[in-house]
Amino acid sequence: MELLVYLSMFIRTEPELFQEMLRLRVGLIIQVMVTELGRSLQCSADEASEYLLNMRPFEMKMLLRQILSGKEFVIFNSSDGIVSVQGSKINKHALQHTMRDSIATSTKKQDDAFDRQGQWIRRRRLDGALNRVPMGFYPRAWKLLERCVGLSIEGKVLSQHLTREMTQGELKFALEFEHVLNCIPQPEYRQLMVEAIMVLTLLAEHNVVTFINKVISVDGLVQHAYKVFLDDQKLCNGDATLCCATDGVPKAQCNKVANLCQHFYDSAPSGCYGTMTYLIKAVAQTVDDLPNTNLDCTIS
Repeated sequence: MELLVYLSMFIRTEPELFQEMLRLRVGLIIQVMVTELGRSLQCSADEASEYLLNMRPFEMKMLLRQILSGKEFVIFNSSDGIVSVQGSKINKHALQHTMRDSIATSTKKQDDAFDRQGQWIRRRRLDGALNRVPMGFYPRAWKLLERCVGLSIEGKVLSQHLTREMTQGELKFALEFEHVLNCIPQPEYRQLMVEAIMVLTLLAEHNVVTFINKVISVDGLVQHAYKVFLDDQKLCNGDATLCCATDGVPKAQCNKVANLCQHFYDSAPSGCYGTMTYLIKAVAQTVDDLPNTNLDCTIS
């Protein structure tokens, strides 16, 4: 109930925080808040849950706002009982003594390195939990659906018939599309699916194909991109060779999500080794109706 009150306040006072969101999944938002507390305070999930339940109203409100804003932030604890926000970092105080004693302090340099390492998986987890999509995502998805038999997501098919029943900018279409995306329980995996769909929309936007005469499996596309990622990791001896990209015994444990390596989720979207690059390769290798010509497409 408390979070619902804060969400309603933010909707009235800062509606820009909710751009490109149709539905809010409060349960996932709470889950992300616990995860962020556990990460920043270096404590277990149970301890982070306990701290969340014991946070003062203003502290909880500030944490929620930082998550909604999409900005990078770090949570600190001290004993002065004051909450302050400095730039994109949120200082979180008044941690109970029993919890504070169990948290190991670290240097700022170590903290910064830790944040950089997990930046993109956190970004995807936050956006997925908030149901946040890129600007113009649903109209672009409508154009894509108009050019194919359908899209398969987690075994559920969005048929081309939707484009005949609903217009491009219709809210009903966006809600129907989002409902299928929300069947994916893992927020970070959901965001990879969104990225894959964004790559597919380029086919319609740049008139690369007239029509794709099959149901496109978005899951299959992500899985194919993941295989290409693992092959590249082996060739360049990347971080994933410590866990998933190895033929021998893994040297490190991987916190897989939806059976995909954590390093894949933590890859930046752009760049030679970015997820968008692997998804584009997957599209080129799996979509049969593509022309045998060089494509000049830009991803925005």
